[in-house]
Amino acid sequence: MIKKTGKVKALDEELYKKDSLDLDEELNTHFGIAHTRWATHGEPSALNCHPQRSDKDNEFVVIHNGIITNYKELKKYLMTKGYEFESETDTEVIPKLIKYVYDERESNSVSFSTLVERVIQQLVSSNNKLFSTIQAQRGSPLLIGVRSEHKLSTEQIPVQYNSGDTIDSVGDGRAVEYYFASDASAIIEHTNKVLYLEDDDIAVVKEGKLSILRMKRKAGDDPVRAIQTLQMEMQQIMKGNFEAFMQKEIFEQPESVVNTMRGRICFDTNTVVLGGLKDHLKEIKRCRRLIMIGCGTSFHAAVATRQILEELTELPVMVELASDFLDRNTPVFRDDVCFFISQSGETADTLMALRYCKSRGALTVGITNTVGSSICRETDCGVHINAGPEIGVASTKAYTSQFVALIMFALMMSEDRISLRQRRLEIINDLKMLPEHIKKVLSLDDKIKDIANELYQQRSLLVMGRGFNYATCLEGALKIKEITYMHSEGILAGELKHGPLALIDREMPVIMVIMRDACYIKCQNALQQVTARSGRPIIICSQDDDEVTKNAYQSVALPHIVDCLQGILSVIPLQLLSFHLAVLRGYDVDCPRNLAKSVTVE
Repeated sequence: MIKKTGKVKALDEELYKKDSLDLDEELNTHFGIAHTRWATHGEPSALNCHPQRSDKDNEFVVIHNGIITNYKELKKYLMTKGYEFESETDTEVIPKLIKYVYDERESNSVSFSTLVERVIQQLVSSNNKLFSTIQAQRGSPLLIGVRSEHKLSTEQIPVQYNSGDTIDSVGDGRAVEYYFASDASAIIEHTNKVLYLEDDDIAVVKEGKLSILRMKRKAGDDPVRAIQTLQMEMQQIMKGNFEAFMQKEIFEQPESVVNTMRGRICFDTNTVVLGGLKDHLKEIKRCRRLIMIGCGTSFHAAVATRQILEELTELPVMVELASDFLDRNTPVFRDDVCFFISQSGETADTLMALRYCKSRGALTVGITNTVGSSICRETDCGVHINAGPEIGVASTKAYTSQFVALIMFALMMSEDRISLRQRRLEIINDLKMLPEHIKKVLSLDDKIKDIANELYQQRSLLVMGRGFNYATCLEGALKIKEITYMHSEGILAGELKHGPLALIDREMPVIMVIMRDACYIKCQNALQQVTARSGRPIIICSQDDDEVTKNAYQSVALPHIVDCLQGILSVIPLQLLSFHLAVLRGYDVDCPRNLAKSVTVE
């Protein structure tokens, strides 16, 4: 068992250092397990890396994604039974517990899968685990890639409700390879055939045979797990000529917003049809309130579109951080429509909020970028944003595609409102021009790189705006925090006098987003307050705005666009700035420390 902290490359190098390993030796071994761990319990160290083992003989070996919430009680109990723990992880209780259950078995006829079922019943968790060759799923995402040189004998895997003999339901006795992963991009280079596990599924691979077990039968359970074909290609997860995936994804935005709109907006008739919502549209239009729920960047996409949603739907719109929404036990009613926004479709807090709202009878809508994800499967209806795979941890193109998807929802809801016809037409016309406008903003990359050269040694940064651009400030500040490790704060310009103004001086870098919209005069007032305190603002503004640029230390001029779409253009300079700052500071842009792409734990 070989473990190493750092990137997978470091583990690869460690393998070749082992003199005792003959990498050319042929082994009669038909499975291998490996894991990249995002530390939750225990610091990142070789000892805390997975796999975790039951004893020094490695009788039971486990890799695990998630959190065991009752691990302290289990650990305390196992220690009274003489078990010694090597790591600080919660995961280690699993192999120790299965070893204990195995040693205490009533007969030698107890199967491995039965042992696993008994152990799972003792765990309070949101996780998936790999027990040697048994995969169990509860709460966290899990899929199985299936690869064979022969045609599969079936694409429907039946679910069993006992742990008897496994069914060879795929390979028809011929060689089949199975890949277990929490994300499709991990296995696409091997196969595009996958099946998704449901909560409480146990997948068993024994002697090349796959079966799906469940401990309890529930009404409405699907009796099979279907093998699906991934709509993903290898070049989509390759960097190409770019320095980093994040940079590639920023420059893909002219195409990704087109993909989000494709087949949904008819620019000839000015109509919008979201196929995933079509069957529920009447019910959505009858609702009394919209609740938008997300985390991080997805939350900011909801903030960015809240104002236009309120304007076009004439409904109250609540925007909630999923964790806070759950902490407050927020009242939810049957006539609410709840939106769950998540790039991965697996964000743990958002998924828990979804289940909370479903239990209260609300209609649930998913806005995701991942077909087959948990949020996709568990919502009543939804919109797939079609942004394409996003590899960089810091979300860029998914944000702008979520933004566009929510704008399209607002347009669809207001289609029969005569009083809003001109407003809708203005938005639809500018959506048509959006890809060209994004290309113009991306052409400012060299100018933004020069600004980054001035700022990269700073320790703090403020981003200010209001109205439609407040979300841009929040999202831009988040991008800078995520990948540059600089303190950055998105500030509502209207709150400047209520505290943040104390931070302003000649040394504090300030970025202001001031566009020609309803808040233009108020933003100019904020600009005057900043310059009066010797601040040197870098201003993101509209083209030909001499009134603002004369007070700017530096300015970035963007194409004119309707106010509710300004946030799509104004966030791109901040995405580029965060990228260049991270490169200049010498950090890994795609894999910032302490962060993961899909946050599948609370």
